[in-house]
Amino acid sequence: MKSWQTSSIPGPERVRGILLALGAAVLLCGAASLCLGPVSLSLSSVLSALTGGGDETARRIVLLARLPRTCGCLLAGWALAVSGAVIQSVLDNPLAAPNVIGVNAGAGFGVALCAAFGTRTAGLVPLAAFLGALAGVMLVLGISSRAGASRMTLVLAGVAISSMFSAGIDAVLTFVPDALNGYTDFRIGGLQNLSMERLGGVFWGILAASLVLLWMAGDMDVLRLGAESAHSLGLPVASRRLLFLTLAAALAGFAVSFAGLLGFVGLIVPHMTRRLVGEESAGALLLATALGGAAFLTLADLLSRMLFRPFELPVGVTLALVGGPFFLWLLLRQRGGRSHG
Repeated sequence: MKSWQTSSIPGPERVRGILLALGAAVLLCGAASLCLGPVSLSLSSVLSALTGGGDETARRIVLLARLPRTCGCLLAGWALAVSGAVIQSVLDNPLAAPNVIGVNAGAGFGVALCAAFGTRTAGLVPLAAFLGALAGVMLVLGISSRAGASRMTLVLAGVAISSMFSAGIDAVLTFVPDALNGYTDFRIGGLQNLSMERLGGVFWGILAASLVLLWMAGDMDVLRLGAESAHSLGLPVASRRLLFLTLAAALAGFAVSFAGLLGFVGLIVPHMTRRLVGEESAGALLLATALGGAAFLTLADLLSRMLFRPFELPVGVTLALVGGPFFLWLLLRQRGGRSHG
């Protein structure tokens, strides 16, 4: 078992209970996100608006502003968290996450290029984000496959990759200043001004990638045993690793295409859910991580809206304030625990 994983193995009944609790948390956070804001609405008013009834003002608030934003939070949290869990498992690195190793930045570069060439078609932006994220994954995979590449080397390389892609975004905006409207919001990460039409395509992409990962969860369990053991069991390690990282890139890219460069969801949530359900079953871990990510980002966005009313703090800032110390704690823990892992 990997040294950074939890040693306790929860039983099936406990795992089912945890999954149900996380599902309830998603529903609770989603309902709160729909009800709370500059104008607070009762749950009955929200339900009436969702079914086409009730007050016209409440209906416009719910359907045009809060419903797309809440759905965006749920989707982006789900996608980024699962992407982080897959990357950490496949690379055997607890410090790896889409924002840490350059995957998010690569997706952002793809979005910037797509916008610079004037191709803002709904289907092309997620595709460009996926290709940029895939480029980041390929760079990371190349580095991690080199003999003697330590966990810290991978993280430092990821920082360099992120810097290069960020420089690419800045270069694109230097030549085409209007390529990304609201670039500051995109760089920080946020979920304002979404529409349900914009989320429609990425929903199916995120769902498809997640279902494939769940279907192949058994192979991820085998990969967790180590390359030699997986080879001995007949698993094509290189191709499976590439496939899993490609799916992780798709999830991160789709999220970045509408939510911007949100950080730390893919780092924090997998660690939290791994402590809850362990990693003996990749399927249970992925389900828990998807639910935990959806609830976590929705709650973070809700706090960003409510804490400083009437001002709104970008959710990317809230995530950085929480995620930065968490990453430093992980970093120090890895260095301090070198002797036993």
